[in-house]
Amino acid sequence: MPPTVIQRTQTGVRIETSLLKVLKGVAEFTDLTLGDLLEGIVLHAFEGKAPFSEETQKVIEQLKLVYGCELNASDSHQLVESKS
Repeated sequence: MPPTVIQRTQTGVRIETSLLKVLKGVAEFTDLTLGDLLEGIVLHAFEGKAPFSEETQKVIEQLKLVYGCELNASDSHQLVESKS
């Protein structure tokens, strides 16, 4: 199947620091850009599919420990930014 041609838009988003570090680590592990990784996660989520293999999930758990990311799905939409 030929690749799908798309148009991308540069965006500036704010994201929790340790979560971003984990995402960058996963992008490096999977040899993807951060943007490609995020697109893949979103497209999988839109179809109700898990975006990561068992191996990648284990790497994510290790990266979360390294970067002190204690967030999980139940924290979604409940985060409040610090004043500093």
